[in-house]
Amino acid sequence: MAKTIHNPFVVGRYVSDRYFCDRSEETAFLIKQIENGRNVAIISPRRMGKTGLIMHCLNQKEITNRYIPIFVDIYATTSLPEFVYQLGNAVYEKLAPKSDIWKQKFFNIVASLRMGFKLDPMTGEPGFDIGLGDIKTPQTTLNEIFKYLEEADNPCILAIDEFQQIGNYEEKNTEALLRTLVQRSTNTSFIFSGSKRHLMANMFNSPSKPFYQSCMTMGLNPIPLSTYTDFAVSLFEDYGKHLDRELVSTVYNMYKGCTWFVQMIMNELFSLTPASATCTPAFLPEAVTNVIRSQEQTYKELLSQMPPRQKMLLQAIARDGEARSITSHGFITRHSLPSASSVQSAAKGLLASDVITRDDDTYRIYDYFLSQWLATMY
Repeated sequence: MAKTIHNPFVVGRYVSDRYFCDRSEETAFLIKQIENGRNVAIISPRRMGKTGLIMHCLNQKEITNRYIPIFVDIYATTSLPEFVYQLGNAVYEKLAPKSDIWKQKFFNIVASLRMGFKLDPMTGEPGFDIGLGDIKTPQTTLNEIFKYLEEADNPCILAIDEFQQIGNYEEKNTEALLRTLVQRSTNTSFIFSGSKRHLMANMFNSPSKPFYQSCMTMGLNPIPLSTYTDFAVSLFEDYGKHLDRELVSTVYNMYKGCTWFVQMIMNELFSLTPASATCTPAFLPEAVTNVIRSQEQTYKELLSQMPPRQKMLLQAIARDGEARSITSHGFITRHSLPSASSVQSAAKGLLASDVITRDDDTYRIYDYFLSQWLATMY
C-alpha cells in the first residue's frame, strides 16, 4: 500500500475514503436527498463527525461528476457582512478557477465586489482580493452571489457548516432573507449543518421560523464500536503495526464514541507504537496524558478569563463527569458551591459560551479532554 500520510488517524480534515470510517448509510442518505432535489439539515453534537461526513459526501464521484460542491464554515461569524464575506470567498475559490471567463463573470454578476478584481502584477492573471470592510451592502452582495450560482454550468451544492450562527446575528432578518434566496434557487441544493441542537431544531422545526419544514433533517449517532474497531485495526495493519481490539473498546467507551476525541487518542497511540509492534492498553495512559498536555495552555487561558463561580461549577461538573440536578442541595454540598442561584447563573454563562452542554437535567463539559484535565491534573 502506498502510504500517502505518516499517521492514518486523520484529525480535523478530510483526506480520502481510505481514512474515513464508515458512515455509509448516512452518505447514501445525503446523496439521495441531493439527487432528488431535497435540502438537508444535519443536526448533531460538535466533534461527532458531521463536517467529515459532508466533506466525504462532497468528494464522492457521483457528486463531483455532476455537481459543483461548495463548503463554507460560518462558526466564527457574528454578522451578515461576515457571512457574505466567507460565502463570497468560498464561491469564488470554487467556481472562478474553472476559467478566466468564470472569473470575469463573477465580477460582472457580483458587481458590488468589483473593487476586489485585480490583476496579478507578475502573471497578469485576474485575482480576488477583498477584505471584510469591502462588504458595504451585504444584502445586495448576497443576492448577487446567489445569482452567480444560478449561472453555473452544473448544479451546485452549497454546504453551510454551523448554520445556527445566523440566529445570533445582529441583523435579525437574516433567516428570512436566506430562506427567500434558498426558495428561489433552482440550480443549487443546500446542506445546513449545526452543532447546537436546540437552536437548529428550533430553526427548522418551529412553525414561526422561516426555515420551518424546508429541509429533510438527519442526526448523527456515534459510529458503531465494531465498525470503528475494524477500521482502526485495519489501519494499524496497513502500516505494519498491530492493535489490541480491547484497547479500541476502552478508548471508544471513554469518549462515548465521539469521533474527534477517539481519533485524537488513536492518532497518539499510533504515533507511540513502534514499527511491527502491538499497541496494547499499556500505551493508553501516556497517549491520554500527551494529548491533554498538548491542550493545557489553551485550557489555562480559558480558565483565566472565566469568572470564579463558573470555574467552580466547571470543576464540579468535571468531577462528576455527567452532573445531574446541579442546583440540588446534594450537588451543592458535595462540591462546596455557594448557592443554587449562583450555580444557575454560572451554568447559564457556561452554556452560552459552549463550554458545557445540557441534555434534559444532565450537564457535561463539551470537551472531554478539558473535563479530564480539570478532574485529574488541574
